[in-house]
Amino acid sequence: MMDVIPKTIAVFGASEPTADSQPYLLAYQLGQALGAGGYNIVNGGYKGTMAASARGVRDAGGLSTGVTCDAFGPSGPNPWIDKEIRTKDLTQRLNTLIRLADAYIILPGSTGTLLELVTCWELMNKKFLSDAPLICLGAFWKPVYETIIKTRQTDGHQFHFVDSLDDVVSILNEFFADKM
Repeated sequence: MMDVIPKTIAVFGASEPTADSQPYLLAYQLGQALGAGGYNIVNGGYKGTMAASARGVRDAGGLSTGVTCDAFGPSGPNPWIDKEIRTKDLTQRLNTLIRLADAYIILPGSTGTLLELVTCWELMNKKFLSDAPLICLGAFWKPVYETIIKTRQTDGHQFHFVDSLDDVVSILNEFFADKM
């Protein structure tokens, strides 16, 4: 029997949440759910939801890759990153994050998370990236999605807005069912 290589899921979110905050806990639980579901993750490698999701996936037996950047100085990745990939600039970092992932989960965040979300979406729209789930956990990004859908010729079929971790894993399992 051939071994199955775990799929890697990008987790995009904010760097601000601290270990005692609800966003951090949600990202930790997301990492746990992904690891328990047999997935690995890739993220930006630093603090906040990046640290939380890496910690959660590791606690559940999965692996994390952190894509860090020289532009942020010499600091290394958070302690829960299993493998660091260091990039020279933000563009290379974003392209590496997207290239390494088989699907994408977007948590609440700021302009960096918005950039990650819309870059994935645009690359899929232009067929430079294969369609894959863009899963928004919670409704934070829904107004952005609705505004763009109204003003562009795109159907947004890649998007999933969910409130539960079970739904996240279910969407991924369904998407990858015929690809594993």
